[in-house]
Formats: sequence, structure tokens, C-alpha cells
Amino acid sequence: MWSILIDEVYIMLKEVGSYDAKTKLPEILRRVEAGESFTITNRGKPIADLIPSRSSHRHKAESAISNILNIKKHRISESFFAELKEADRK
Repeated sequence: MWSILIDEVYIMLKEVGSYDAKTKLPEILRRVEAGESFTITNRGKPIADLIPSRSSHRHKAESAISNILNIKKHRISESFFAELKEADRK
């Protein structure tokens, strides 16, 4: 396992041989999309790092911000807080 520094963040890389990378590429790409990183090796020698795209991180951040802003649009009633307070007392 390797670690590299990208944008001041250390990313842990799992090793995968070039043959496995070729035969399992769809699975590896799904895992990269989910945030994992891999070092592709050839006969044990590191050849390439496969890491999530920066634009993917940007899209996830934009989506999270959008969700937060949408939540702020909804007003929570005072009765909701009263019910929570009452439930906490039990």
C-alpha cells in the first residue's frame, strides 16, 4: 500500500496488478468513483496511480452545498422542537 500527497491531503493507494486492472476495470472504476485510489503495478513495480477525478470531488461538494441550501428553505415548526424536547424528557 502506498500513500501520496494531493492538494495537501494524503491518499492511501491499494495496489493492483496490471492484469487484474485490465480484467476488473469496471469494478475498479466503480470503487474509484466511490473515492478509493489504486496503484497499478507491473511485476510489482508501480506504474500508475488511479485516483478519483478532482471534478468528481467538485461535483460532490456542489451537490452537498445545494442540499444544505435546500434544507435551509424549509422552516421547522416550533411544535416539532417541543415534541423533541418532550421525547428527550421521557
